[in-house]
Amino acid sequence: MIIKLNETLELKGKSQYWLSKHTGIAASTINNLCNGKTTSIQFDVLQKICDALNCEITDIIDKDDTVN
Repeated sequence: MIIKLNETLELKGKSQYWLSKHTGIAASTINNLCNGKTTSIQFDVLQKICDALNCEITDIIDKDDTVN
């Protein structure tokens, strides 16, 4: 999977700090997601991010076609 959270934050004009404050998700968790330093993500975290950014899940994560 490819995490596109940084791109979506930029398009929405929001910062990682803003997202952390509006979702209650730890800043370190958001930073790890944005920097590709995570191997899993909980559904409730995805839901909170989508709700805060008013976006779809495909705006945050996408399929990595390079993986077999």
